[in-house]
Amino acid sequence: MAGIYIHIPFCRKACHYCNFHFSTSLGSAEAVVTSILKEISLRSSEPIEEIQTIYFGGGTPSILDPEIINKMLQAIKVHYAVSNDPEITLEANPDDITVEKAKAWKQMGINRFSIGVQSFADENLQWMNRAHDASQSIACIHTIREAGFENFSIDLIYGTPGQTQQGWIKDLEKAIAMKVPHLSCYALTVEEGTALHHMIGSGKKEKISADEQAERFETLVQLSSAAGYIHYEISNLALPGKESRHNSAYWESRPYLGFGPSAHSFSGIKRSWNIADNLKYIQSIQAGVLPNEEETLREIDQLNEYIMTSLRSIKGMQKEIIRTRWGMDKLQVISKEIEKFVVAGKITSTEKTWSLSREGRFFADGIASSLFFLED
Repeated sequence: MAGIYIHIPFCRKACHYCNFHFSTSLGSAEAVVTSILKEISLRSSEPIEEIQTIYFGGGTPSILDPEIINKMLQAIKVHYAVSNDPEITLEANPDDITVEKAKAWKQMGINRFSIGVQSFADENLQWMNRAHDASQSIACIHTIREAGFENFSIDLIYGTPGQTQQGWIKDLEKAIAMKVPHLSCYALTVEEGTALHHMIGSGKKEKISADEQAERFETLVQLSSAAGYIHYEISNLALPGKESRHNSAYWESRPYLGFGPSAHSFSGIKRSWNIADNLKYIQSIQAGVLPNEEETLREIDQLNEYIMTSLRSIKGMQKEIIRTRWGMDKLQVISKEIEKFVVAGKITSTEKTWSLSREGRFFADGIASSLFFLED
């Protein structure tokens, strides 16, 4: 199986914590979309398995007219072999979702949403500089359900400046009460160059507390588990059968193509990424030149990526995969290095797998990096 990701680099407002590639000016939107359509055609000769997932991300894809999304979707179907039952996800902001748009998206084949709620508290949304308010978040969930959508996810952020434990509990309880089928919950990271980074540096916002984020994460685990959610990846939880097929493919290192400015692609061995500049992307594509860079992953890089992604997943690291792909010597090294985490209760070891314990999940990135191989 393979996936396709399309990056729509436009947003209505600039969120204060975001460092993704986007523009708040729609002046070049038509040219960017035309170039994405051409890139889809230009790259149609690249070898790729049957496409089983398509993901419109950004940015904010829902800011565009539904017919534009449909044009890109139809171009994919013309140039690539798409399965009969693909998962097709559209990232959307609550303020963009209307009954008319929802019906149009459903008719063209969109069958899953990823909605940027972030918080159900207006005071949090305001400092984040979100374009919607809490009432729109609640209303949009009713709207998409009325249009016939039952497969959707919402994003929630925890560990933010000023967020209390009780405030986080209220966010989770609201989502659980509405039986949201999938939750993507992220600990806030402060990226250099963002408005939030400047606010904290100037003392206008308090620093992020790692201890408070750990407390929020534990609350997430407790409440979601009691409500029947499967914590199938560090930041992602789903009611049974509602796991994201597209995101799961990322964690399983499956191949995917990325179209649009800043989009990444992965073949299993090579990784490539488009230039994160709308004008340069347009100029290059219109000249028939792919504006990307690429790297070929060494065997050791592929192993390190497997360690990182597999540990984030509920499936964990498969010992037999490591033995067959990278050899018994690498398996033995990992086995020796991982023992301290098993003893500390952060990793659970079985005959076939190593997986993060409930206690170890919050420390996933640090644990994975300590297991990386630096040289072949």
